[in-house]
Amino acid sequence: MDQRHAGKIAVISGAARGIGQAYATRLASEGADIVVTDIRPGDETVAKVNALGRQAISVTCDVGDPAQVEALGREVESAFGRCDILVNNAGLIPNQHFDDVSFEDWRRIMATNLDAVFLMSKRFVPGMKTRGFGRIINIASNTFGQMAPGLTHYIASKGGVVGFTRALATDLGKFGITVNAIAPGLTRTPGTLELGDSYRGLPQEALYAAVAAKQAIPRQQTPDDLVGTLSFLASADSGFMTGQTLYVDGGLVRV
Repeated sequence: MDQRHAGKIAVISGAARGIGQAYATRLASEGADIVVTDIRPGDETVAKVNALGRQAISVTCDVGDPAQVEALGREVESAFGRCDILVNNAGLIPNQHFDDVSFEDWRRIMATNLDAVFLMSKRFVPGMKTRGFGRIINIASNTFGQMAPGLTHYIASKGGVVGFTRALATDLGKFGITVNAIAPGLTRTPGTLELGDSYRGLPQEALYAAVAAKQAIPRQQTPDDLVGTLSFLASADSGFMTGQTLYVDGGLVRV
């Protein structure tokens, strides 16, 4: 495997399983050492990274909590000294009609899906500036470009991620830091499988099939479909690209 990320340190939120775990193992396979952060233990991901010959630590953290993000930053610096690649992947996927969304529900989604992107960037950007290098990759969603019922606060939060990505890229480009986003489609992961048969108003398998049928590439999306784009955005190959959101969803949304 190409060692394009050799010597780099990647901090990946929501990396205990699913897409985040796939991101971690891909970057590790290409030479990066990994900080796995999640609200659940990341031991499985750490083991996968270690099996690839790279170092990893797991730090339990609610990335929507400023104090916990600060503590995470200290652990990263103690273990590895820095963060070169920041992947803001942690997210909550609700399924809730707007009439039933309370302000507490709204804030819970915003804290994890949007506030955390700000807090994590705020914590690690200063070090990136000092070193004159950084890659920030935020995970948005293709629901921002389509009609999807029951996701009002989720789509609002992911729209905020797209806007934040564009704005932060403007501020950081002169420091050698790029900021881009990936907008996945409906991806078959432990998290989406746990949503059950009520998610978006269809039985689960019927929903996966219906979404796949609308795509230009008509098959169900898996985490492996996303890791190549992540690796590219973390690499020198994307060094003159910033402020962009790449839709990786089999061609469902075209912008």
